[in-house]
Parts: sequence; structure tokens; C-alpha cells
Amino acid sequence: MQPRNMSMSGVVDLAAVKAAQEAKAKAEQARAEAARQGGGGGGAVSPADLVIDVDEAGFERDVLQRSTEVPVVIDFWAEWCQPCKQLSPVLERLAVEYNGRFVLAKIDVDANQMLMQQFGVQGIPAVFAVVAGQALPLFQGAAGEAQIRETLDQLVAVAEQRFGLTGLSVDPEADPGADQTAPAAPAGPYDALLEAAVRALDAGDFGGAVQAYKNVLSDDPGNTEAKLGLAQAELLQRVQGLDPQQVRKDAAEKPADVQAQITAADLDLVGGHVEDAFGRLIETVQRTAGDDRDAVRLRLLELFEVVGPEDPRVAAARRALARALF
Repeated sequence: MQPRNMSMSGVVDLAAVKAAQEAKAKAEQARAEAARQGGGGGGAVSPADLVIDVDEAGFERDVLQRSTEVPVVIDFWAEWCQPCKQLSPVLERLAVEYNGRFVLAKIDVDANQMLMQQFGVQGIPAVFAVVAGQALPLFQGAAGEAQIRETLDQLVAVAEQRFGLTGLSVDPEADPGADQTAPAAPAGPYDALLEAAVRALDAGDFGGAVQAYKNVLSDDPGNTEAKLGLAQAELLQRVQGLDPQQVRKDAAEKPADVQAQITAADLDLVGGHVEDAFGRLIETVQRTAGDDRDAVRLRLLELFEVVGPEDPRVAAARRALARALF
């Protein structure tokens, strides 16, 4: 199975918009099932299980499926690569030090050319991550340990905040290769409503998903998962049934038409063109005023919610928006 989002541009995979919500639910279901089948004693993994060799045959199981429970950092390397021999031991040591917050998957590019091509690897060492089935580049080439730590800290924070992935339980005395499931987490007070929203998204009922997320937020305005889900569901609802060619034609022919630019930006984002969407709306802010400018600004803020405040493209766009406004 080819990993999703293999353009490696770090785009928002709105074709898999449910991933953030489903990842947490799938992990909890797996842990609950393991607890029912094996009791409560087999949940921890060994430190040796935190660093694994992965090939094309095992990629779906060892990376894609595992990424619904814990972030998977991928180290593309080769025996002949001297920088790889410097970087790989650092990553292996940090995988153990981070104690289950991520799993390191090592892929030999000489033996796995297809995976190298799917990820668009141009040179090694190259390090990527897969979180809830979605891939993103981390860094390429030699990197200092301080930079690596900063990148990993950001990765595990995003995995927890946006996908509910808190990592694996590690037992230094556990047997290598033992069951990697952790004890089942207690259900949250809004799990039923969040699951209803996911089911609505599955059925293409974006209006139903919007209402389910709003029901959560009416009681818990700070619920991060519901905020993200609402922003994504509303976006999908807005673009449902649009003719992309006509939308882009209108935006190109009517640069002063605020609604045409807003609609085109929605399509840009759904198509994964995050920077194009942000840039289009910032340019529109620069050439508008009054109510029109405010409408564009508010839509841009909504799109920031879809992408997530921790994304560096959001931070850059916020700075550009501030310059455009002031």
C-alpha cells in the first residue's frame, strides 16, 4: 500500500480529513481489544521494539498501521552513506531516550527503492515521519543533535495535540517483540459525539458532522479535537458540489471578486495547496477594505484552524497577514 500524502510537501490531507479523529479512536479500540484478549499485563513494549528495520513488504503493518498509535520516524539510510552512519546512532539513542513517544523505522534505500521513490527522497540521510497515516518530511542531510531534538519535540507535541497519540508504554524488562498495546484508556465525556461526527464524515454528511462538533463545543468550547474537526467539516461542506474548473476560472478572471477568491482558496486548501490558499487571501486582504477585507481575514483565520496553529506555514502566513493589515 502506498503511503498517503506522498507529495511530501507537508500538505493537509483533507481527503483523509477523519484521520485525526479516527487515529485516537482506533488506538483506543485496539488497546481495549488487547486488554480483553490478554488481560492487563501485556501492554508494555521493550526498548528494543522502539527501533525497527522496515522493508516494502512490512511497510503497511510496521509504519502505516503503527502510526495510528505512535508517531513513526523514518530514517532512510544506506551502508555506503557515511553521514548516515553518524546520524543513525543518534536517532536510535533518542528513540530509546524518548521512551515510547516515537518509534524509529530504519529503511535501507538500496533494498527498498520503491519506498525511496514514493517518499521523493533525493539524497540520504533523509528523515520523515508518519502520523496517523499521514507523511511529512522532517529534515535531510546531517543535523546537529539540538536540531534533531527540537524537531522531535515538535513532532510528539503535534501527534498528541492533534491526533491524541501519547506514545507507547515501555517496560525495560519486557521481552522484545512483545505485544505493543497499552492498557485501554477511559472513554472521554464527548467520545460518543465525536464518533458521531466521524460517522457523518464517513457518510459524506458534512452538515451532520458540523452539528456534532458544535454540540461538543457548546459544552466544552476549548475542546481541541472538536475545533479542528469543525473547521475541517465546514470546509468540506463549503466545497461540496463545486466545479473546480469554474471556480478557478472565476478567480482568475475576477481578481477583485472577494467571494471568488475566498472560494478558490477553499479549493486550494482541499487540494493540498496550503501556501497558495494563504497567499491568495493575503493578497486579497491587501487590495480590499471594510467589510470585504474583514470577510477575507475571517476566512483566512478559519483556514489557519484547519491546518493547525503549530504548522510553520500558519506562523508565516500570520506574519504576512499582520503586515497586510498594518
